[in-house]
Amino acid sequence: MTPPARLTRVAPGVHIATAEIWTTLSTVVDGPDGTCLVVDPAITPAEVDALADALDATGRSVVAGFSTHPHWDHVLWSPRWPGAPRWATRTAVDALHRTRASDLVKADDAAPGHDPDLFGVLTALDADAPTVPWNGPPVRVLPHRAHCPGHAALVLPDAGVLLAGDMLSDLEIPLLDVDATDPVGDYVAALDLLEEAAEADGVRVLVPGHGHIGDRAELARRLAADRAYLDALVRGREPDDARLGTPWLAQEHERHVERLRRGGG
Repeated sequence: MTPPARLTRVAPGVHIATAEIWTTLSTVVDGPDGTCLVVDPAITPAEVDALADALDATGRSVVAGFSTHPHWDHVLWSPRWPGAPRWATRTAVDALHRTRASDLVKADDAAPGHDPDLFGVLTALDADAPTVPWNGPPVRVLPHRAHCPGHAALVLPDAGVLLAGDMLSDLEIPLLDVDATDPVGDYVAALDLLEEAAEADGVRVLVPGHGHIGDRAELARRLAADRAYLDALVRGREPDDARLGTPWLAQEHERHVERLRRGGG
């Protein structure tokens, strides 16, 4: 039997749990009267169940969820949280409709046992929705085009937290949407957006989708590292980036190089 997940407080009313695969972070945001919002619960069925156990043990009730983007490891859910809407951008919902069958295969390969009837059951936000619609502290939605269609970061201004989704990782290089018309331009624009939001909302804690949390200084360091990687990529230089020591990330880098050789980004 898997023990309950360890919930680590990173800011007032904000906790994270860490999954083993890809050092994946799931976030719990406290609302009123023991309610909570769960962002990107992952990854194996046992880990999602352990997260549900931890929430039960602390008297929390899940009333809403959010998927930062439509990749399979960010659209999982627990049957123990019935009826809670799981929000995502309209673009993310549309993208998942197109890829759901292949994404289910990926999930079964990496983390078998998830209920296919719960997989990726997302509700689209209104196109102009500035915040997640729930009865808790404000959660600002920052849609952008980096990494994949429909990606969005979240800012919790009351807690000073940025939930970056699959960006600003200390372990992963910027992973481009190689099918986009301008993958590097999209990524640079998203980094600018996140930096501006972090400054405007006084972000003190960065929570990436994969990797480790960081403070304001670490946020600045990661922004600089990601921009340096992208600059080297565009200039055709070999990036001086320790993250490329991970074999699968080195392979992703080669995909980026090939995409830029083809032009259009």
